[in-house]
Amino acid sequence: MSATLFDDAGAEAAKGQEPLAVRMRPRTLDEVMGQGHLLGEGSPLRRLVEDDAPMSVFLWGPPGTGKTTLATVVSKATKRRFVELSAVNAGVKDVRAVIDEARRRMGMNGTRTLLFVDEVHRFNKTQQDALLPAVENRWVSFIGATTENPFFSVVGPLLSRSLLLTLESLDDADVHALLERALADERGLDGRYTLTGEAADDLVRLAGGDGRRSLTYLEAAALVAGPPAAEPVEITAAHLERAVDRHAVRYDRSGDQHYDVVSAFIKSMRGSDPDAALHYLARMIEAGEDPRFIARRIVVHASEDVGMADPTALQTAVAAAQAVELIGMPEARINLAQAVIHISVAPKSNAVVTAIGEALADVRAGHAGPVPRHLRDGHFKGAAELGHGKGYLYAHDHPGGVAPQAHAPEGLEGREYYRPTEHGAERRVSEVLRRIKEVLRRGRP
Repeated sequence: MSATLFDDAGAEAAKGQEPLAVRMRPRTLDEVMGQGHLLGEGSPLRRLVEDDAPMSVFLWGPPGTGKTTLATVVSKATKRRFVELSAVNAGVKDVRAVIDEARRRMGMNGTRTLLFVDEVHRFNKTQQDALLPAVENRWVSFIGATTENPFFSVVGPLLSRSLLLTLESLDDADVHALLERALADERGLDGRYTLTGEAADDLVRLAGGDGRRSLTYLEAAALVAGPPAAEPVEITAAHLERAVDRHAVRYDRSGDQHYDVVSAFIKSMRGSDPDAALHYLARMIEAGEDPRFIARRIVVHASEDVGMADPTALQTAVAAAQAVELIGMPEARINLAQAVIHISVAPKSNAVVTAIGEALADVRAGHAGPVPRHLRDGHFKGAAELGHGKGYLYAHDHPGGVAPQAHAPEGLEGREYYRPTEHGAERRVSEVLRRIKEVLRRGRP
């Protein structure tokens, strides 16, 4: 269908109504913020653009990292016709229509097409299979954007024919630079507004590495601050808090409140209070705290505060940390919450952290006698003459798999570091360890 004057007028009118994040979308690869690992000299994506080669690419990363932006920029840089589909509302019929039109244009005048599918993980197997012939035969250059792990959400044949590029959340410096550009650029706020340092820091924290979110909040705060005047209007932290209705702007990731909230979070899990622990988890998530930081704290305390009283707590915590990496936020908030609840309600024991602490203290104090000869390596030539391995008892040859022999170095015989409690699974560990030590004592010098 050909364009009309009404279409042109509508498009012109829409330009002034576009969100700030859309108006500030980069026009070239050099304007793209962050993603240096993908855009540096000689990188695969830059070579694909500079060589103007056919391509099939999956862009995998959290929201607001520039997946749609990269697809648009690549299209402009390579002079391809750009067609965008959203997997939320497109079906097989839409995919085939785009492919048929791409083949027709290529045959008629050599025009090449770049097909961009947003949220491609939402396509089912049949819809993804419909893309295969076009990708295989290079009828279109294909870019699929996804926030979910493509190895789980994309069919193997399509993934194997594509280059997988992983995008990372923007760091604080990138978001600061993005805000400064939006304030000054004529496409953005064109110097009509300024940001206080506190408001800029709050915006960066709230963005949580999401560039689009930072610009959305900036635009909302500008509306609260009031219309442009003869002098630039100053946007303050108060304007921002009113605009986004998020009290989390008061959470400072590098200040006292950061440490206070983290401390309360840890002590609530240790204190077996899942509700309080979930509250502090929610505060950190809402404030844009790095979920990987939260996951690391949970993993540490699975061993420090629960340990062998419930060994499965560490498994849950590690699984939650892996989920953060695999699926990202906001979905991973559920996995983090599960781990927090598990650690909070689990029986508690600090025997593991106490044990390694005391062992390290002995080593640092110089209590590190020679390894007993019967435990030394006996595999090299001449080891037997030195007595290495002589008298070693193979544990599996003895009842219960425990041999009556000494293992500690000289001077530390009988030293106990791990002292299990009577809590949870550690009660059974305590009984087993008591019987083991009775056998081991018989082998001491």
